[in-house]
Amino acid sequence: METRELRYFVAVAEEQHVGRAADRLGMAQPPLSRAIAQLERRLGAELFVRTPRGMALTTAGETLLREGRVALAAVEAAERRTRRTVESADRPSIVLTAKAGASSELMAKLLDAYAAEPDAVAVDVLLSAPGHQAPMLRDGRADVAILHQPFDDLSGFDTEALSVEDQVLILPAGHPATARHSMSVAEARSIPDLPLPRWPHLDGSYPDGPGPELRDLTQVLQLVRLGRTALVLPESAQANLRDGLAVVHLTDAPPVTTVIAWPPHSTSTGVAGLVRTAGRL
Repeated sequence: METRELRYFVAVAEEQHVGRAADRLGMAQPPLSRAIAQLERRLGAELFVRTPRGMALTTAGETLLREGRVALAAVEAAERRTRRTVESADRPSIVLTAKAGASSELMAKLLDAYAAEPDAVAVDVLLSAPGHQAPMLRDGRADVAILHQPFDDLSGFDTEALSVEDQVLILPAGHPATARHSMSVAEARSIPDLPLPRWPHLDGSYPDGPGPELRDLTQVLQLVRLGRTALVLPESAQANLRDGLAVVHLTDAPPVTTVIAWPPHSTSTGVAGLVRTAGRL
């Protein structure tokens, strides 16, 4: 199977329409339809159910979409990491990605400890919005990542657990709910004037709901101060909170495990050294 065929298939599967997929790919519709039909003949399976409204995936199609995305990400990662190896020949480096505003104290300790190692390479830190770290690690934009269970998808990565902690509810100071020392997650969700923000799905979309879309922790914390939302975070986040915020412990929120993650096939000595340092810490 060629990567070109996989890209065609993924475009049709995501657009659910051959015409829209052809526009996205910058090609005519007839050759795209022929390529999909040829792929189905080669695999001996129908990948789509054709309907008047578009193209719906069969069970076989769902399998190929899931596996095809992984394969395309691996090809893209190979290209990106190879180019970066050439570009950084005079300055060996690795890229570490993490959520902006999360695990900052842990990362500072890790980077300081690793920099003291005799064979340490430069670490370029790439901070981004929640939900972006695992895809960046898969497609080669990053070599290693700080991820959090149960929020991030760790499938396909090797990991080392760094910490396990409880979660707390961040509220605007002075809100009546701050009189509580603790509450359940259900109670936190039912505070009428403080709808919890909506975390992104793996595909970047957001679930429906009244809360704001969580794109940046700094932005959402400002909304908390303004009394527009509340936010559930690992308890270590309290160390970085400024005035205008209060904390209530959650009695039944699942614990958060912070991990360092890397591709299992990585041969980077820089990644190996950073992981060893993380393990010692």
